[in-house]
Amino acid sequence: MKAIIDVELKTRKVDFSRCEADLLAIGQFSDVKGLDALCKKLDGEIERVIKLGDFKGKEGSSAVIYGNERIGAKRILLVGLGERKKATPDTVRKAAANAANKSVLIKAKTLSLALHRAFAGRFDLSIMGKALAEGTYLGSYRYDEFVTESENGRLNSLSVEVIDSDAAKAKKLNIGVTSGVVIGRAHSYARTLANRPANVINPPALADEANKLAKDTAGLSCTVFDEKQMAAKGMGGVLAVGSGSKSPPRFIVLKYKPTGKGAPAASFLRSKTAGARPTIALVGKAITFDSGGLSIKPANNMDEMKLDKTGGITVLATMKAVAELKLALNVFGIIPSAENLPSGTSYRPGDIITTFSGKTVEVLNTDAEGRMLLCDALAYAVKQNCDIIIDIATLTGACKVALGKYMAGLMGNDEKLMKQLQTASQKSGENIWPMPSGDEYAQEMKSKIADLKNIGSKWGGACTAAAFLRQFVGNAKWAHLDIAGVEMFEKATEYTTQGSSGFGVRLLTTYLMNLVAK
Repeated sequence: MKAIIDVELKTRKVDFSRCEADLLAIGQFSDVKGLDALCKKLDGEIERVIKLGDFKGKEGSSAVIYGNERIGAKRILLVGLGERKKATPDTVRKAAANAANKSVLIKAKTLSLALHRAFAGRFDLSIMGKALAEGTYLGSYRYDEFVTESENGRLNSLSVEVIDSDAAKAKKLNIGVTSGVVIGRAHSYARTLANRPANVINPPALADEANKLAKDTAGLSCTVFDEKQMAAKGMGGVLAVGSGSKSPPRFIVLKYKPTGKGAPAASFLRSKTAGARPTIALVGKAITFDSGGLSIKPANNMDEMKLDKTGGITVLATMKAVAELKLALNVFGIIPSAENLPSGTSYRPGDIITTFSGKTVEVLNTDAEGRMLLCDALAYAVKQNCDIIIDIATLTGACKVALGKYMAGLMGNDEKLMKQLQTASQKSGENIWPMPSGDEYAQEMKSKIADLKNIGSKWGGACTAAAFLRQFVGNAKWAHLDIAGVEMFEKATEYTTQGSSGFGVRLLTTYLMNLVAK
């Protein structure tokens, strides 16, 4: 398979006008009349473009101006930032994505980013550096592993630098760039794995990938339970969902424990010591393909069901980022994985499944399979004495009905945890919205012949699904992210290509970084 574009990013102190690059990106707000000082060296070219109405500074817009002998760059990319009063760090991230996307399209080998200049100190430079790096990876990403021929081709690599003429500013930008590169690479890693089809990634293959990641990453370890081990442990939920496929299910457990000088001497046991850092579990649904099982889905767009593994892939990539950032936290990454297919051995509507927790579930719809995996994984996290449990899953079409393709649903049992995730959402640019999952929704999930049933009424499906999961978290602080609707970019935009969005990697990593900062 062909490798994705190799992006190398660094920070450099250099005068903006002397910076040699195939493309130099600068920003322009739509409601700010003054132009960047660099523009004066372009003999009025930018002023003419603006006067003609070809560029108005609208967010997402851009215009290419060709350089001259007075500047080092071959081209200047003028990137629209929208209204200055509405600017956020995500404005910076999107602008960098726009520039990186344009670089790939025009086959630029080198890109220099001076987008932060337009913000004139409005945001902390380290925050801007992180956003610039994350945006660079978002925009430059292409998934073409299986494309053997291309009319235009594309470059195999892109060299990017964040530049400033002031050494102190460049140093502060670099603080954010360093962490942003780690997160950006993890994000691209997630998108690649999620984009791969089900004939390439099945549960055993995903387990192999997790083992490889752990082997190659300091601080990570990996344990995989096969179907026999899961049967011995009573993980009936995962086994039921995977019963219809020739590819057997897997239960993947990644552990990150800080290593090296200064790492806390905390174990993977709940600590009652005052001030001890919590043990956190990230739980991700990884259905490598979801046909719906015997309750089969319509054929239309079923190819997109390869993305039903996105939650698990997000957890895998976040564990990669956590380890590379060397965060001073104990973190579990728990990924239950199965392929949901119809066959003579599939689980059926009407079946009653005994889950890992001991609770029984009446199956009314085999397409409500994600919660059957997650209930075993959540109970496993509780058994590992995790203080905080966050699960992430493409769980319900109802969440997309409620929130569209713009936000993920957030539900949970702890207001502080939910607010912390909302703060991380604002910083990471991955949007979430709080939704209820209280007792009234849980009541709908009660069965007359088992402890629970796996679907409720036709109304509030995202909320009843979360209420079902809530029954398996015990006393742990818990949050649930329903990412159905945001797991993919349905078409290419000025910021990125279509396919997997890798949603959640920036969000979860930012949340964990914030915990360490406290």
